[in-house]
Amino acid sequence: FAVLLLLVAGLMTTYAQQRLPEPENPRQMVILLANPTVGNIETIRFLVKNSIFKVNGDNTVFWGFYHKNQAYDFSRSKKHIEEQHLNQFRLYELTGDLPDGEVFRENSCTSAFQELFRISAGVIFFGGPDIQPDLYGEENTHSIVTDPARHAMETSFLFHLLGSTRNPSFVPFLKEKPEYLVTGFCLGLQTMNVATGGTLVQDIPFQLYGKNTPQETVTIDRNNLHRNYWQEFNNDTLLMGINLHTIDFTDHPFFSQRVKVSKKLQPRVYSSHHQSIENLGQGFAVTALSPDGKIIEGIAHQEYPNVFAVQFHPEVPALYRNREAWKFEPTDTPGTYHRLIGPESVRFHKKYWKQIAEGLRKSWKKQ
Repeated sequence: FAVLLLLVAGLMTTYAQQRLPEPENPRQMVILLANPTVGNIETIRFLVKNSIFKVNGDNTVFWGFYHKNQAYDFSRSKKHIEEQHLNQFRLYELTGDLPDGEVFRENSCTSAFQELFRISAGVIFFGGPDIQPDLYGEENTHSIVTDPARHAMETSFLFHLLGSTRNPSFVPFLKEKPEYLVTGFCLGLQTMNVATGGTLVQDIPFQLYGKNTPQETVTIDRNNLHRNYWQEFNNDTLLMGINLHTIDFTDHPFFSQRVKVSKKLQPRVYSSHHQSIENLGQGFAVTALSPDGKIIEGIAHQEYPNVFAVQFHPEVPALYRNREAWKFEPTDTPGTYHRLIGPESVRFHKKYWKQIAEGLRKSWKKQ
């Protein structure tokens, strides 16, 4: 009997750790932020302050969530929130054990996922390092995995939200709230794809172009490079680590009807990745491609209207105002990201953020 009481007490303690407090003001919109590092918090603050991400500041609360075993020290985020008096930001730590084998089913984090989903209008997933290929059923051939706990948690949360071919009998959370917003950038898109049953190209230069070294990789057409490989063998300190390349829209109506940009537009975007979607996950359609068509640059869900993601980085503050000047190749003239992408691409990025904000408002109205 004593052992039984201890077990029950342990379960109650675990659940108590996962229980979220009710919002102070039920009229406040709650937006979830995966991986709330200091950098990601400051990015959201910049976008809101500069009216790029147009949410009502006083009526919005951002809940940053993470797993206790993640590589990042989130005490830094807690200290930053306290020192900067960021009253609109909260942090929430998930504590349930989550081995890879339990990602695609109900698990020790399910109740926490349910709580996060219940209180919020939507969730944003940011960029980051490589996902462990075990999660999409492949051997690790070219992935550098540095934060497996983050990937297991974020993949499992997205599985709970959207469902997956890896567990067809599971009923996803969005069946209850189909207007709920789910979006992501770069790794966020890749995680959404893996969570729903898709796979990834582990190394774009080698697997798609047959290039083995950085010196070989830079011979690929510049507009089809997805990060800067010049910096790996050239000592020029002004070389950017990323690339600014154009994308092409598909016939899917997401960008033309939702974001309201011309299908002929080829906006220049901030790109920094060496992995990409291989096989598309359940429920998704392709909305944008790289110029040569080899890289999926955007996806949208065919059932849930406010579920969409991009492979590029629309969140980077340097796209919206002049900061440091960089160059891609050693012979280039340095320029800021803002000037290099040009005003038309800046407008495109702002329209994309407008669509994210509108999706959140539509979701919140359905609460």
